[in-house]
Amino acid sequence: MGPEEYREFGAWSDRTYLDEFLEVAARQPDQVAVVTTRAGHAMPESISYGQLARLVDRFAGALLELGVGPGAVVSLQLPNWWQFPALAMATARVGATINPLVPIFRHRELSFILERTEAKVCVVPASFRGFAHGELLRGLAKELPSLEHVFVLGEDFEGHFIERRWEDAPGLAGRLEALRPRPTDLAEIQFTSGTTGEPKGVEHTYDSIRGSSLAGPTILGTDATAAGFMASTLAHQTGFLFGFVVPLSHGAKVVYQDVWDPAAALSILSDEDVTWTVGATPFVLDLVEAQRRDPRPLESFRLFVCGGAPIPPHAIGAAHEYLGAELIAVWGMTENGIVTLTRPGDPVDLVTQSDGTPVPWMEVRVVDDDGAELAVGASGRLQVRGASQTPGYFKRGDLYEESCTGDGWFDTGDMAWRREDGGIRIAGRYKDLVIRGGENVPVGEVEAVLYTHAAVREVAVVGYPDERLGERSCAVIVPAELGEAPTLQELAAHCEAAGMARQFWPERLVVLDDLPKTPSGKVQKFKVRELVLAVP
Repeated sequence: MGPEEYREFGAWSDRTYLDEFLEVAARQPDQVAVVTTRAGHAMPESISYGQLARLVDRFAGALLELGVGPGAVVSLQLPNWWQFPALAMATARVGATINPLVPIFRHRELSFILERTEAKVCVVPASFRGFAHGELLRGLAKELPSLEHVFVLGEDFEGHFIERRWEDAPGLAGRLEALRPRPTDLAEIQFTSGTTGEPKGVEHTYDSIRGSSLAGPTILGTDATAAGFMASTLAHQTGFLFGFVVPLSHGAKVVYQDVWDPAAALSILSDEDVTWTVGATPFVLDLVEAQRRDPRPLESFRLFVCGGAPIPPHAIGAAHEYLGAELIAVWGMTENGIVTLTRPGDPVDLVTQSDGTPVPWMEVRVVDDDGAELAVGASGRLQVRGASQTPGYFKRGDLYEESCTGDGWFDTGDMAWRREDGGIRIAGRYKDLVIRGGENVPVGEVEAVLYTHAAVREVAVVGYPDERLGERSCAVIVPAELGEAPTLQELAAHCEAAGMARQFWPERLVVLDDLPKTPSGKVQKFKVRELVLAVP
């Protein structure tokens, strides 16, 4: 398939998610669009489509006043609150590019990303989960000349964005119409971490975002009457696509939870008549356990789309018994959204022993190191191409080209094998990556920080299995002085001092006299993993 076929199929369109949202808001202004549930707040906040559309125009006017327009980048480090979709849609309204930032990012990650994107505006909460985001960003702004405006919710954000009725400004409607983005325009820059440890800015156009999110309405059957629930951060591609793009472009209600709490989530699913959600596999296990302890009526809940870790066989029956939901296995990347998934009604074996079959607008193949396609059952490199594939990495086209073949196949860095029934099973990774609860741990970045500890001579970070999160990271070190290894707590304090996100810190420590290496001196990570698994 090519661009013409993508458009004929509907994977690409002459409309953007902004166009579809504006049409929905005009058609059903009184229907609830977003419900925000916040930890520590007794009552949820509901916003209708009409209210959200007015806020989008108001925020768009505020952005224009700041000089934001096509080519500018707006960064949002926000929890799952209604301000995220309002600001993200307003960014599209003025033709600018959105850069979502996960709330766990700290100085180290933020300084790199904000400098790379040359973000003009960044919006953060004053604090979230005990961390002073506003204080950090105001300090960062002094280091980054391109970051002209930092707005903090609860402080100066409201004065500029909410209290002034920008939507009533003369000529605003005409200006916004002239700035309306095209499907081929750059909509989003989403950062992910790979084997090099350098975060990569994954670019997505409105077309590739449409391809990335199309699986929801076309395959899973989500529609305007099916309320969705999103506990995964909206700043991850999962949350961005299925907590923002899909529901708001199709007229559905979406309910946000800002801090994961399975008992509270069950109440939300029940009270808001939620039909579907998309999230990491550990969330399912948490919900099942919470429902066992304190059952809630879940009359509408039907589908839980699981990614980030394999689905344990026992989870299928448990989800059906306790949640009344069918589990859907899914695989994809920030670079391409949903690529493979199971369908409602698929046999249990396909759901638990595969990552699904490819969506029609994405091609998948498994090849050997020479690029020759492998037979069914043979494990090799997983390569993909199609409508949802990123056009490249922001300001690092060289890195993207290294991952692509001459005929457009993108090497995912994963190993996989094909089943007789067409299913794809991820078998491991060529990438040096640990996936903790669906969160990519940038191994190279963590190792670089640990190497700066005075008591560490050599270090390798590898993953080890965890039933709930899929994987956790283990630091395997050779101490600078024999018998004087640092403790795990000391390494954690070192990571914290370096400004690294807590989820990236090693959670286990193994001390060796030497690391296994190749004759050329390269650490043999597979042998390191074997050693870690052998240590009780």
